[in-house]
Amino acid sequence: QLQLVESGGGLVQPGGSLRLSCAASGLSLEYFAIGWFRQAPGKEREGISCASSTDGSTYYSDSVKGRLIVSRDHAKNTVYLQMSSLKPEDTAVYYCVATSPLRTTVQTMCTMPWRIEFSSWGQGTQVTVSS
Repeated sequence: QLQLVESGGGLVQPGGSLRLSCAASGLSLEYFAIGWFRQAPGKEREGISCASSTDGSTYYSDSVKGRLIVSRDHAKNTVYLQMSSLKPEDTAVYYCVATSPLRTTVQTMCTMPWRIEFSSWGQGTQVTVSS
């Protein structure tokens, strides 16, 4: 059974950077499509980045495009979300999710997650962007 644990959140000033980690145990993330979602207080959950494990495709939402990069370290069985030029509106709890096999596109995984049977959700890590 796959288990995911996020870390790396914290308080950062506007314009700053953070790197979130999603460490997996139980199974290898190499075979899983990975998604990053976030939820701010009073707002709906938003899929901000989803990446395939097979074809290299990656989706970024318009709200984060150009400011986020997803990467994998297979040796550490960990996925990273590098965030830069952070804005106050990026304040949220960030979650990583995994699914295998991904029978649709990474865009669908992020924008219509109700269509996906996720193997695991992490517990979330809080990111606060404030001066």
